[in-house]
Amino acid sequence: MNLRHPVVVLATAIVLPGMGHVLAGFPLRGLVFTFYTALLGVVTWQLTTPDHSLVGRLAGGLFVYAISVVDAYTWAARRAHVEATATP
Repeated sequence: MNLRHPVVVLATAIVLPGMGHVLAGFPLRGLVFTFYTALLGVVTWQLTTPDHSLVGRLAGGLFVYAISVVDAYTWAARRAHVEATATP
């Protein structure tokens, strides 16, 4: 199986935020998503109280992380489709 296969990219993006984009061929996009995942995780951690759950305290970062996973898979699927339909 190719490392740029959308399923491989999806699995990698779930385990390592930002690395799915790197495998898909978009390293800068992955770096930006990783930065904003960490940034918004820290911001929501600081803006909430200890009374909130862990998910609530990291909600901003988890939101960007979820978008990042879907985005990495989408771009990998688009690239795979273009490569499959390209005329030799």
